[in-house]
Amino acid sequence: MKPLLRRNGFWLALSLVLCLLSGLGASFVQTAGGSVTIKDMRWETRSGHLLSALLFKPDSATAERKAPAVVVSHGWYNTREMQDLNFVELARRGYVVVSIDMYGHGNSDYLPEDTEAVGGTGMYDAVRLVADLPYVDASKIGVSGHSFGARAVNFSVAEDNAAPAPLIAAALLVDNDPTYRDPTTKQYANIYGTRDVGLIQAQYDEFFFRSRDADGNVVTVPRDYPSTPNAQSFLHFGADPAQATDKRVAGQVYDQNGAMRVLYSLNQTHPWGHTSATAADRQIQFFQQALGAPNPIAAGSQVWQFKVAFNTLGLIGFGIFLVAFARALLGTRAFAGLRNTAVAEVVPTTRKGLTWFWGGLVVAAVVSAFSYVWLSQRVDDFAPAGLPQEAPYFIGLWAAVNGVVGLIIMALAYRLFGRGNGQDLRALGVLPGWRAFFHGIGLALTVVVAAFAIVFVVDYFFTTDFRLWVVAVKTFTPDKIGIALLYLPLFLIYFFANSLAINSFNRFTLRGKEGLNTAVLALFNALAPLVLVIAQYGTFFATGDLIDGFGGIYSIWLFPVVVILAVAAVVSRKIYRATGNPYIGGFINAAVVVLISVTNTLTMA
Repeated sequence: MKPLLRRNGFWLALSLVLCLLSGLGASFVQTAGGSVTIKDMRWETRSGHLLSALLFKPDSATAERKAPAVVVSHGWYNTREMQDLNFVELARRGYVVVSIDMYGHGNSDYLPEDTEAVGGTGMYDAVRLVADLPYVDASKIGVSGHSFGARAVNFSVAEDNAAPAPLIAAALLVDNDPTYRDPTTKQYANIYGTRDVGLIQAQYDEFFFRSRDADGNVVTVPRDYPSTPNAQSFLHFGADPAQATDKRVAGQVYDQNGAMRVLYSLNQTHPWGHTSATAADRQIQFFQQALGAPNPIAAGSQVWQFKVAFNTLGLIGFGIFLVAFARALLGTRAFAGLRNTAVAEVVPTTRKGLTWFWGGLVVAAVVSAFSYVWLSQRVDDFAPAGLPQEAPYFIGLWAAVNGVVGLIIMALAYRLFGRGNGQDLRALGVLPGWRAFFHGIGLALTVVVAAFAIVFVVDYFFTTDFRLWVVAVKTFTPDKIGIALLYLPLFLIYFFANSLAINSFNRFTLRGKEGLNTAVLALFNALAPLVLVIAQYGTFFATGDLIDGFGGIYSIWLFPVVVILAVAAVVSRKIYRATGNPYIGGFINAAVVVLISVTNTLTMA
């Protein structure tokens, strides 16, 4: 055990170094080398809600030299940090940028039912604040949002139209339909008026840009959008396309009485807009043309990818810390009793044993895939009233179902094969005794608290987090702990069962290497969601639309699941090797995943 602890010191130090480098590097990029000041703000708006936002102020923006400003917003189930490619690139080009947590997201107030339009879901309330900043040119304020953030743009334009003195000069919608018709007359109309308006449209959008007939059947798919009447009306400044004299195309800027309309149709999916250099290029081009270029830098010259790389370094460091700190605690007096130097190995020495191993993996993967699709179509039938968050409940329910199935498979395997071949449930850690069980939970809880303490420290000094797209480990307000506890039991069922399967029932060498066994189990952990993703997007790219009955949002939620489940297998295996207790890794995985889930989604009041 002592050699393991000595080696572990290197990994613990490496994890901390990676977290520090992540904060330093990401901060350097998002502050443009220190020339952009970042403020983490939360204030009560005119709508009566607390709004959370990050303010990016270039040094070049002063009361004497006022700068254009852009308010940007994430989509549904995301947070303000998801707009990093836009706030990094616009701020270094001299724009004042405010990236908001829409109401119901991040650190903003919860979103009451049916109040999405209030204050532009927070966007227009941020516009009002920006217009009063002494270093902002109030005649040059733009708004931009992705997905539901684009809907927030439409809500904000509607409020701006009703305001005594309109504030929005330019609007860029990303991956959501513009407003084509007057809400009262239902006729084609130019609700954007004389503002400059652009649209970034994904040709493989999971949600929007479809034309339907009177029965709701899809007539045109997203990749055909530029030729549709809706797109033509948008490019013709709200005119009825049936009366248009020309066919307008994507990529061309159209001018009418000094106002601009432009459609950028990109060969990408809906969530790709958050991580697309092409989308960032079009965003920069649009605002430089609409609001001017205070610090002109070519649109193709982008650095936000370096921030992503540093954020990812931190995520890797966070994952290493979970294992290294858990093993380090075994060298302390408080947790030394959990050390185990002789963890039992399950060796399927017969063909029957290997049949149970591979058969169990295949059955679990098939059940995982089919249960995900089945639940995605019926989740509302099982949802208790009053739950504040939909996404963690759905993922947690699916996880719990698979956890129960896993426990059934393990029970059958033990009864029909393992017991007769010398498997000892106590030696394998399945029955550690209540004292050892809760002792292990104490170690796991200590690890989780320490890991998130690092996240809060990095955020305090650098205003950054650890993330790779939506796999995001970030700070949170105290109320999120209570919400996490609501869903934690569902995740515990799965991750306890998963750790038992990986470590107590399926740990052995393949071709003489335990690492190969770990890799196989990590692959099968993620296999079902990986196959569903491939099936969904293979169909989408081939036909232009999704698999019938398997919704887009449920497909998108699978992307982070693939990564999380593969990593979870490795984390639980490494901790089990040092402790012989499968519940420690299971609890760590469950707690971390539930906190990631509840801090990066929509909360309804």
